[in-house]
Amino acid sequence: MKSPRIALIHATPVAIDPIVGTFRRMWPDARIVNLLEDSLSTDLAAEGKLTDRMIARFVTLARYAHECGAAAILFTCSAFGPAIEAAQRAVPIPVLKPNEAMLKEALAAGSRIGLLATFEPSIPALREELEQMAAQQARKIEIITCTVPDALAELHEGRVDEHDRLIAAAAEEIGPCDALILGQFSMASAAALIPDCPERRVLTSPASAVAQLKRQLGP
Repeated sequence: MKSPRIALIHATPVAIDPIVGTFRRMWPDARIVNLLEDSLSTDLAAEGKLTDRMIARFVTLARYAHECGAAAILFTCSAFGPAIEAAQRAVPIPVLKPNEAMLKEALAAGSRIGLLATFEPSIPALREELEQMAAQQARKIEIITCTVPDALAELHEGRVDEHDRLIAAAAEEIGPCDALILGQFSMASAAALIPDCPERRVLTSPASAVAQLKRQLGP
């Protein structure tokens, strides 16, 4: 029996290596396909909000992946929640938001949650998704947010070490929390610089997403 084909849909090239590397480490038998549409992030930044045309593009991408034989789709772009929800309704296979599994783990860890991102438009979408999940569980939570745009600029210049250092420094500024979320796939490498401690879980989207997909579709 063939391993499932999983389509990874990206809005930025810097999200590709973190999730591909995580699949190789956690589920090497999965057959992954990468689809990159890197105008999505620039168009969202220019528009300042999701538009109907942008949402329709996500539906088109999901349908294409389904037609290519994907057993599941994972979007790796954090700032497009409503567009991904439209894609979920458009195809008859599992479609995961990038942070869905990670946010569930964060809520399980406690009520004070730190949220780090390097792309400013990711913060409102992540906060809303986290608050919706908490409301469904009748939970009250405290969310502390921080954006590190300089880290993203460093990553685009290929300076991964400086990218990771800036994120780790921002994590220290957030202070104590039950879970610390690194809110974009491209941030996963910085987790190695953030010390583990019993009272704080450091969570990354790639690890949480691959674990969930493997539970759903793996042997």
